[in-house]
Amino acid sequence: MVQPLLVEEHPLDGLIRADRMPHIWCPGCGIGIVMRCYAQAIINSGIDIEKHVVVSGIGCSGRVAGYMNIDSYHTTHGRGIPFAVGLKLANPELCVTVFSGDGDLAAIGGNHLIHAARRNIDITVICANNFNYGMTGGQMGPTTPYGALSTTSVYGCPEHPFNLVNLLAAAGANFVSRWTTIHVRQVIDDVLYAFNKPGFSFIEVLAPCPIGFGKSNDLEQGVDETLLYRERCVHEPDTALDKLGIDLREDQPIYVGRFVDREAPAYQPIRLEVEK
Repeated sequence: MVQPLLVEEHPLDGLIRADRMPHIWCPGCGIGIVMRCYAQAIINSGIDIEKHVVVSGIGCSGRVAGYMNIDSYHTTHGRGIPFAVGLKLANPELCVTVFSGDGDLAAIGGNHLIHAARRNIDITVICANNFNYGMTGGQMGPTTPYGALSTTSVYGCPEHPFNLVNLLAAAGANFVSRWTTIHVRQVIDDVLYAFNKPGFSFIEVLAPCPIGFGKSNDLEQGVDETLLYRERCVHEPDTALDKLGIDLREDQPIYVGRFVDREAPAYQPIRLEVEK
């Protein structure tokens, strides 16, 4: 008979602030899974914990900065990236990660997102994309699929959403990938890879939001959206970037994988010598 392996503590006990639990996320929410992947990547990285910094904006994903037991900054809405850029430029030795949602990063923070990618700033951005503003009532956002229902698009979203992979590739990011919350190993691997890759890295993780998005789109349980990803996700990283849009209404594939991995030099500020 195999004896159970006894451990004194969970591997993440030192990285998660247990005193701030229970968390605020709804049953079935995928953000906690993504945070767990990020924490595991930190452990696997071997980088001194004192050098890891996490920055977030406003929204459900923004709570990650409060739950991680590392140096963290919970910033104003949409401003996670400029805070992170300031940290990285002030201390290039830091491993700076922005962890936030699609609304915070691609709507009010959209200009910060594309210009940080354009400059190829050496930071990692993890985007938990749940297709809506989950914290404030389930309104449609910049990634809400065309035709999807929300509290502000009761007849279907009339706008075409951002294809975030294509957007960040065009803006100049060195590394861009997309996974879902069922691709735990791949998310961990890509976050770890991004830690060690110079330049701007962007990892999109499609995450269920059964209360904000799912209830309006026949995905009332977190497992419903998870099963949808299991049935429709296709790992084809050679797919043309403009083909990577997401349509949850029709039986179309959802492409996942590493789509951009280039070696453009990371941003280096010009330091002028001042004559004494």
